[in-house]
Amino acid sequence: MKEKAEGGNQKAEITPHASPVQPLYQLEGIKQVYNGRSVLEIDELTIHSGEILALVGPSGVGKSTLLRLLNFLEPPTEGTVTFRGHPFDGKQEMPLTNRRRVTTVFQRPFLLNRSVEANVKYGLKLRGQRDGKLQVEQALKQVGLLDLAEQKAKTLSGGEAQRVALARAIVIQPEVLLLDEPTANLDPANVALIEEIIRSLNQQQATTMVLVTHNIFQAKRLAHRVAFLLEGKIVETAVTEQFFTSPQDPRTAAFVGGEMVY
Repeated sequence: MKEKAEGGNQKAEITPHASPVQPLYQLEGIKQVYNGRSVLEIDELTIHSGEILALVGPSGVGKSTLLRLLNFLEPPTEGTVTFRGHPFDGKQEMPLTNRRRVTTVFQRPFLLNRSVEANVKYGLKLRGQRDGKLQVEQALKQVGLLDLAEQKAKTLSGGEAQRVALARAIVIQPEVLLLDEPTANLDPANVALIEEIIRSLNQQQATTMVLVTHNIFQAKRLAHRVAFLLEGKIVETAVTEQFFTSPQDPRTAAFVGGEMVY
């Protein structure tokens, strides 16, 4: 299959960081139910420290729900999410110190009606850090927006707004960054910029990332491993090259081949 990449068609060489004996995340027996309807069922999923894991699949198959569990925004109806050895379920809360190791960048970031700099500093202020000018400047530099620090965030383009959201996440130095369709509806130039930021964070700071994307070429460019979700279940998880060149499940092969899989 010939790749038609929207941010350039050259896949960067990415070497996964060595995984510790204990995985960063371990999900077991997960079931998430809303109004009597099961939207997510995962028997087992492991996420290793320092890797980029891409979640792909049609809309409405549970990818964003999985991100909510990984960010401890809600406990699973059944099963356990274990993070750094700490279990999270309906009975056991995740310690605040661990919650603060994880942050999410959403598809449509909510920005305050303030300057770019104030938006990026907001996360630090929530954590009781009044100063942080140097950290904010560094984060803005990382996303290429230092020259727009004083501009009103509401006046930015879609791509610039998404980069502000990334800077706001970067400034708190998360161990895990969850990305929910971070380049959806953006032009190729901004897609390329954001992908380079993601790649740089992973390679230079060993940030673990879980990337939800409908763009299988993006998954191919960025991820170390890819998980394919369908009807709330993980059909297949594999190292990226194997996922795209020799999928084991016929549904995965159909999806990779561009067929409509529902």
